[in-house]
Amino acid sequence: MSKIVVFGTKTVIALLFVVTLIAQFLLVPLLAQEMAHEFPEVSYLQWPGIIGCVCVLLCGQVVLVCVWRLLSMVAKESIFSSTAFTIVNVAIAAIFVAAVLLIAALIVLQAVNALPAGVMIMLLTGALLGTGLGLLLIVMRGLLKKATLLDQDLAGVI
Repeated sequence: MSKIVVFGTKTVIALLFVVTLIAQFLLVPLLAQEMAHEFPEVSYLQWPGIIGCVCVLLCGQVVLVCVWRLLSMVAKESIFSSTAFTIVNVAIAAIFVAAVLLIAALIVLQAVNALPAGVMIMLLTGALLGTGLGLLLIVMRGLLKKATLLDQDLAGVI
């Protein structure tokens, strides 16, 4: 893979990581405070909401770190190893945890009747995208497994 592509992708990952950090420490608490003012009857959900949002963003950060590590392995041409499978499995788990947290938030907010349409759409979209991305990574893990076996067979022939 081209060094320029790896560098560009790592730059985007670094920027996304910084954005998620800013969201965790600034944006999420501000939005939670705004929601507590808009729906004072469920202001007790402010802290659980902050914790849940931070956990979802943390799952995203885990995935970003996994992709960074996989890119480094690709650059070193060591992607066909058992370490790659562990990294992919961690990314899959983080994505599904985030999707479950988004679904849980949707259910809780709907149960207490504090679910604006925009928030509902974002939670549903996030959960569906997370589920789809997790399933896509499962397929990609299968392709990595086949490619690893072919690489091992080729190494045995040579």
